[in-house]
Amino acid sequence: MRRIALVTLVVDDYDEAIRFYTQALGFRLVEDTPRPDGSRWVVVEPGTADAEAPGTALLLARAKDDAQRGRVGDQTGGRVGFFLHTDDFARDHARMLAAGVTFLEEPRHEPYGSVAVFEDLYGNRWDLLQPAG
Repeated sequence: MRRIALVTLVVDDYDEAIRFYTQALGFRLVEDTPRPDGSRWVVVEPGTADAEAPGTALLLARAKDDAQRGRVGDQTGGRVGFFLHTDDFARDHARMLAAGVTFLEEPRHEPYGSVAVFEDLYGNRWDLLQPAG
C-alpha cells in the first residue's frame, strides 16, 4: 500500500504547536523525540490510531533560519492548504470555537458537505469538513 504518511508544517515553537494541535484541534501526540542537533521529531495526528486505515500525520518542524521563519503561517500563499475531515461537523466546530480556534467564516452547507475555514495558531488556513454522504 502506498500513502502519504507525513506532511511537514513549519512552526515557531514545538511546545506551543503541540498545545494547539492537541488541545484546540484534538489531535494526539504520536511522537516527540529529541534529536542530536537540538531539534525534535514531533508528530501529531487527528483521531485515534487505526492500523487498518492509517491517515496522514503532521511533522511539526521548528523553523531553523530566516527563510523557514518567513514561511511560518504562510506555507500555501494564503490558500486553504489543509483539510480536516470530521464525522460530526457541529460537535467539532463547537468544540474548536470553545477552545479559541479562529474561524474565518460561518459554516456553509455545500453539495460536497459542511465546511468552514479556520486558521491554525500561525495563520495557515484549514477546512473543517464533514463530507456529504
